Amino acid sequence: MIRDLTDEEARAALVLKWGMTDPDVLPAWVAEMDYAVADVVTEAVVDAVRAGRTGYPAFEFGGELGQAYADWAGRHLDQSVDPDHVVPVVDVTAGMRLALDVLCEDAPVVMPIPAYSPQLEIAQVTGRRRVNLVVDVDDERSGIDLDSLDRHFAAGARTLILTQPHNPWGRVFTRPELEGIRDVVALHGARVVSDEIWAPLVLPGAEHTSYLAVDGTAQHAVALVAASKAFNIAGLKCAQIVTGDDETRDRLFAVPMARNDSWSTIGVVAAIAAYDQGDPWLKALLQRLDEQRTLLAELLAAELPEARMRRVEGTYLAWIDLRAYGHRNPARVCLERGLVRLSAGHEFHPGAAGHVRLNFATSPERLREIVHRMATALAA
Repeated sequence: MIRDLTDEEARAALVLKWGMTDPDVLPAWVAEMDYAVADVVTEAVVDAVRAGRTGYPAFEFGGELGQAYADWAGRHLDQSVDPDHVVPVVDVTAGMRLALDVLCEDAPVVMPIPAYSPQLEIAQVTGRRRVNLVVDVDDERSGIDLDSLDRHFAAGARTLILTQPHNPWGRVFTRPELEGIRDVVALHGARVVSDEIWAPLVLPGAEHTSYLAVDGTAQHAVALVAASKAFNIAGLKCAQIVTGDDETRDRLFAVPMARNDSWSTIGVVAAIAAYDQGDPWLKALLQRLDEQRTLLAELLAAELPEARMRRVEGTYLAWIDLRAYGHRNPARVCLERGLVRLSAGHEFHPGAAGHVRLNFATSPERLREIVHRMATALAA
């Protein structure tokens, strides 16, 4: 069910990842997959356009979208979600801004880093100060240091931005880890904004637990979710904030429309189709990504034996330590000498020089060529 796009199709479809990359360069940077959109989503969108559903979306919480997500979470996460606690937003980063503005105190925000680069300035955008909780990039099982989190809250921070599954580490936090975070947050009367956009893409060997599924979190947290990463439909613009109680939902929904009015009718259609009808495609995708994860490890062992790749538990993004090859910015070296575009580690954390993030959601043939070009570039 997973069809690889040709280079020509990818360049036409993925206008940032491929379209903004020179024709002789292989792109492995932006978090988009080189796969055709699931037929059930394409058909739903085409039918909606033919029916003229190109106007404003319904301004409502719950509804068909909330029910679709709640049903999906029940099937895939064994999580009970009240459909009326699901609030639509344009995308996860916008939902994060909204949650910070509406729910969180005017106080510093704790951001574990390395972190998804577009969100590194999100605290500042909302008028708050970011405080970094630095994760050890050399620790294979690194997680949130609870002592550091406690110190940040004791010093005045009041919000934790939690990304799980994590981009770019590829970690999927366990329930005991989340319970430890909850205990520290509750001790200080703080709040959690949990970015769970990658939840559908947890690979075999790991299991996603929503932060909201942990006892004692409903009153101090929201989860940000979407079908966009799993179904390659980020451009259709529809994500969701999941709340744990009516009061939190009502606070988010009571804001002036101008604060949260940009999600798309077509995005809602696509999300509902993905949640309701996309299970077979998602199952095939997870199998493909598991195979690609294994293939990448084999290729690195053969062609870049000094590379250290963290175990990818979720996402399709590999965090790779290339410091042994002696380049402070190996992503630039790979682009200039190898014609392969990766994301540089320092984009996620200034202290992560020598690391790269590699997107392996592509064909096996392209992945082999990507690693071969990297090896050629770094050995030059």
